[in-house]
Order: sequence, then structure tokens, then C-alpha cells
Amino acid sequence: MASLIQAIAVAEHLNFHHAAKALGTSQSSVSARIKALEDELGTPLFERNTRGVRLTEAGRYFVERVTAGVDHLENAVKSASLAASGESGRLRVGVHGLIAGSFLDRLLTRYREQYPAIALDMAEGSARDAITQLRARQLDVAFLVGTFELPDCHSRPIWTEPLVVALPSKHRLAGRVGVQWTDLAAETFLVRHGGTGPQVHDHIILRLARGWPPPAIHRFTVERGTLLSMVAQGFGITLLGAASQLSPTFGVALVPIIDEPDPVVFSAVWSPNNRGAALRNLLTLASKMRRTETTAGAE
Repeated sequence: MASLIQAIAVAEHLNFHHAAKALGTSQSSVSARIKALEDELGTPLFERNTRGVRLTEAGRYFVERVTAGVDHLENAVKSASLAASGESGRLRVGVHGLIAGSFLDRLLTRYREQYPAIALDMAEGSARDAITQLRARQLDVAFLVGTFELPDCHSRPIWTEPLVVALPSKHRLAGRVGVQWTDLAAETFLVRHGGTGPQVHDHIILRLARGWPPPAIHRFTVERGTLLSMVAQGFGITLLGAASQLSPTFGVALVPIIDEPDPVVFSAVWSPNNRGAALRNLLTLASKMRRTETTAGAE
């Protein structure tokens, strides 16, 4: 590599002395390396004379291609360095959904601002789908509802949200400041097969397990927006995180559940084999944002 770089320098300056000075080495070292390179190639690259040197036809051809190769190599080295520090590359993120202004939305926005050379690939799906994709190395990280203890994945709670119930705006409970679980026992709940649907289903069963008859829960293979439209039309009610209040749906009222003992936890889940700096930077930023917002909320 040193010989190639010195050959490029001599071709640029057409003078061994000037090339050596530009490279910070001796003229004799440059001359020796070029001579050894020519011997290895079996052809002269330069014609020497008292005024300096000039490229032979073989030398011109060689230097043109070596220059392009060295440029590519330098770019590769820089790219590898940036990737190693998490400054460039690609990050594949699984989400349960993305609401404008929510914690996750703000996190990804700030991450893209700080690391603009990282390409973010987004995939939406259920927790089960996301964990399968993590194990298959199709995702780098997934932000999911709940806490997880998986033998082959790392997880960390990132943020929380109060739980709210989505009601038709004309529902008898829609105008209340808050409701209790007993107020909802006779309602028909709507949940999705995908997204956060399985977790919502299990949570309803948990909270109303002692009641009789058991809660009516209907599952639908629809997107979140369609499910909320069904709520507005009076098909039933559903549960959401409080961030949904940032994106109101016409005909739907969101009311806090005041006797819900704990907020909804959202966790990051990733493979322990993924030690990429891009992922590490995202998790560090998430933890920093959580601490900052928790401190601000306490004040």
C-alpha cells in the first residue's frame, strides 16, 4: 500500500524529491519503493531524466486504476469506522405502532437528527412476530408493550403510559373524568389479532377475571385506525396507551381508567448477539430521554 501511495504521489508531482517531501519521507525511500514496484510488475512506470520524471504509457494506465482503487479503499475504511462508531449503517426497528408526538416518535426523531447517516427500517407487527424476527436477525430491536423475560433476548423497560379506554363519543361513560374497571365489566371489548391485540386481550381477562359472566372480547384482523373507527360506530370499546390522546379519532372519547394499578410498560427487546454501535446509541438515547422526562415530570 505504501508503494502504491508513493507511486500516486510521484505521478502527481512528476518529481521524486517533491513527492517525498509531500509524503514526509526521504527521496531515496521513494525511489527504492518505486523501483521495487516496477521490478515486481516487470515494466517501468516512470521515465527518469535530469528534470524529473514522466509517466510511461503503462505507468499512466497503472496509476489511473490504482488511484481509483485507493479512493475506494479509503472510503471503505471510513465507512467501516463510521459503522463501528454507530455513525452510519442501517438499523431495523420493530414497533407496535407509531403515534406522532409519542415517546417512541420523539425518540426516533431525535435519533435521526443525531445520526442522520443511519438508515432506519421500520416494521409494524405483533410482539410474537417481532420476537420471531429478532431471533431470525431480521430486526435489530423491537419496541413492544409489556415486560419480557426471554432466555435468548435482552429486554429493558423504556417508557410507560397511563391506560385509557376508547369509547364511542356518545357512550354513557364518555363524558366522565375517569372510569373504573367495574364500569366496563358489561361492555364488549374489541381487540386486534395483530399489533398489541394479544396483550390487550390478556389484560382485559386479568382485570375482569372475577366477574360473571366473563368479559365479551371480539377479535378482528384490522389495523389500529380501523379498530378505532369500529369503536366510533358503536361496535364496542378498546384499550389504548395514553399517547393515543395525541392523535384523536373522530367519534371516539378516551377516558382514563382510574383504578388501573400500573401504567402500561413499553420495552425494548433485542438479541444479545447484536453488539452494533447503532443499536447501542439508540438504547442509550432512549435511557437518557426517559431519565430527563422523568425528572421533568417530578419537578
